[in-house]
Amino acid sequence: MSKPEVKTAVLADGLRYKSKPSGSPFKAGASLGSATMSCFLCGKHRTRSLMKTRNVLGKAQAVCAPNCKAMDEALAAQN
Repeated sequence: MSKPEVKTAVLADGLRYKSKPSGSPFKAGASLGSATMSCFLCGKHRTRSLMKTRNVLGKAQAVCAPNCKAMDEALAAQN
C-alpha cells in the first residue's frame, strides 16, 4: 500500500495551507445568540439558544436541551 500524496508544505512565511480557508467554521455572529457551542455530552455544535446548562461532574456545562437524543430526532424531522 502506498502512502497518500501530501498536499501541504510549510512555506517560507510559516503558513502550511494554501487552499484552506481562513477562520473558524464556528465563528460568532453579530450577536452571541447565533454563536455555537459544543454539547458536553454528545460533542455536537448547536446554537446557544438550543442548549441549557446542567451540573455535570460538579461544574455547570452546556448540554443539548431537553436532551441529545431528542435534539437529534427534532433536527432529523426538520430535514
